[in-house]
Amino acid sequence: MPITNYLERNAKEWGNDVALVELNPEMKDTLRATWKEFDPSQPEPFTPYRREITWKVFNEKANRFANMLLQRGVRRGDKVGILMMNCLEWLPIYFGILKTGALAVPLNFRYSSDEIDYCVGLADISVLVFGPEFIGRIEEIADKLMRHRLLLYVGESGCPAFAESYYHLTINCGSENVNIPLTDEDDGAIYFSSGTTGFPKAILHKHRSLMHAAAVEQKHHGQTKDDVFLCIPPLYHTGAKMHWFGSLISGGKAVLLRGTKPETVLGAVSNEKCTIVWLLVPWAQDIVDLLDRGAVKIEDYRLEQWRLMHIGAQPVPRKLIQDWKRYFPRHQYDTNYGLSESIGPGCVHLGVENEHKIGAIGIAGYGWKLRIVDENRKDVKKGEVGELAVKGPGVMTCYYKNEEATKEVMDNEGWLYTGDMAMQDEDGFYFLVDRKKDVIITGGENIYPVQIEDYLRQMNEILDVAVIGLGDERLGEITCAVIEVKEGMTLTEEQVNGFCMKLPKYKRPRKIIFAKIPRNPTGKIEKPKLRAMYKTSDPFAAMKAAPDKTNERK
Repeated sequence: MPITNYLERNAKEWGNDVALVELNPEMKDTLRATWKEFDPSQPEPFTPYRREITWKVFNEKANRFANMLLQRGVRRGDKVGILMMNCLEWLPIYFGILKTGALAVPLNFRYSSDEIDYCVGLADISVLVFGPEFIGRIEEIADKLMRHRLLLYVGESGCPAFAESYYHLTINCGSENVNIPLTDEDDGAIYFSSGTTGFPKAILHKHRSLMHAAAVEQKHHGQTKDDVFLCIPPLYHTGAKMHWFGSLISGGKAVLLRGTKPETVLGAVSNEKCTIVWLLVPWAQDIVDLLDRGAVKIEDYRLEQWRLMHIGAQPVPRKLIQDWKRYFPRHQYDTNYGLSESIGPGCVHLGVENEHKIGAIGIAGYGWKLRIVDENRKDVKKGEVGELAVKGPGVMTCYYKNEEATKEVMDNEGWLYTGDMAMQDEDGFYFLVDRKKDVIITGGENIYPVQIEDYLRQMNEILDVAVIGLGDERLGEITCAVIEVKEGMTLTEEQVNGFCMKLPKYKRPRKIIFAKIPRNPTGKIEKPKLRAMYKTSDPFAAMKAAPDKTNERK
């Protein structure tokens, strides 16, 4: 059945219970600055920006939007794009689109005007819903977009001339269910690949995929009506939304938090009584670092109800979880592996009962099957490295309008070949080794950067690290470690090299660069960007880009 049924059930059974909270603690600072400029002698009357809606209102807002879309001619199979920051309107808009039988198409909020134009065209979007943060980018391409599309602006004021107001159009629309029949085999959504290995591809999913993602999340983490889920990552990404689907099934409250500062996260958990938090590695590391420095104290927050911390989107350093457990020994911990082509998280997960296997991405998720194959797509033996393949009800239908790319990653039996290199140990647990395209080949030897990154993260001074390959005339490639040092600490190239002496010689980084590690909104290291920054035929250029052998952050 479609996930819209759960929303309608929740509205009937728990209509007056809070469904969603939008929280933006950082807005307080902006308001405070404005107030102080106006009258510095006055007290600060502002509290952090907070809105909430009940399940009944959530469903009504979705219905109003669905009815408005139908009035404007949107029909089954049409595509409606969403270009918005996390806010209280996001999910009702998403569900309103689904209720019409149209496809929801979330867009990355970091896209430039050209990328927005490309993705809108690729996905055949006929209606684009956008927030106030994107007026400038949309304005650059508005003339082109307006020719065949409806542009809807979601903002309480300042609607640009090239768009129509979402609020004005929906306020008088009916709040009753549209009752358009949906099946698991109907197309439901198009998501875009993260673009870490090239320009984004459009990923088509049926309603079956969305429903399976919800079931997987609830099975893995046991959400109940009493749980409160803190959602921080962007909702355009499958990971954040599919984890929230567990709250949809259980009818529990969720908090949409704007901001990732450690104090912001801990404050939200404390004030909203959150029980489940999904973090990315950098955010969890920032919390640990702040606690290590004594900049915040756990006892200043109400955290006893917090039962589960889980992480996804990238390999998780074992040391990070060990450090986390020093401060939160009673927390359940899970890690989740997934990709947009397999409807986000959950096709592999560690499981809260398997903390003894921290470092592994886990075992097959609920309803999923896994394989590790060689270059001929034949199964490898346990302990051997190969490409991870997954199969289950959440696998994409195809790359939309890209049959060739679809054939490259899917076979006729429904297996999706992920491009991630992995191995399975004797206990049946899967370990992520690296992206297939990130493997470094030096002197004929395959080097998996994640293994070196995990090793380097044992150095207390290192906040973040990325290992990439740089061109070398003799060896083909050499390993380069780009290192971001923790605030207030000092680290030298000599110290790093000394620490790496325990590694096999061919795995030791040949170059050390001290720099900030770029990550995309879902927390993945942007290695193509790093390779582009330091790629050159000049063998000394990388060294010139970071001439100091000592790095210090204060």
